[in-house]
Amino acid sequence: MTGAMAPTKPLNSNDLCDRCGAPAYVRVVLPGSTELLFCAHHNRQHASALAKVAVEIQDETSRLTSKPGESAAAH
Repeated sequence: MTGAMAPTKPLNSNDLCDRCGAPAYVRVVLPGSTELLFCAHHNRQHASALAKVAVEIQDETSRLTSKPGESAAAH
């Protein structure tokens, strides 16, 4: 891949799973900059196949176990 990739922005409430429409916690960037968004369930279901082809995987599933007001980095 040539050139620098733009930094990945944090997922927010407008980002929904491409499979079911639930809140997305995982962004998968494929070759050609195509992005797929997944909820935690569909990420687990497809993780092994996606890991083989993804250029980048942004996994924010740690937010599911964070307490309100606690940053995910504290885990």
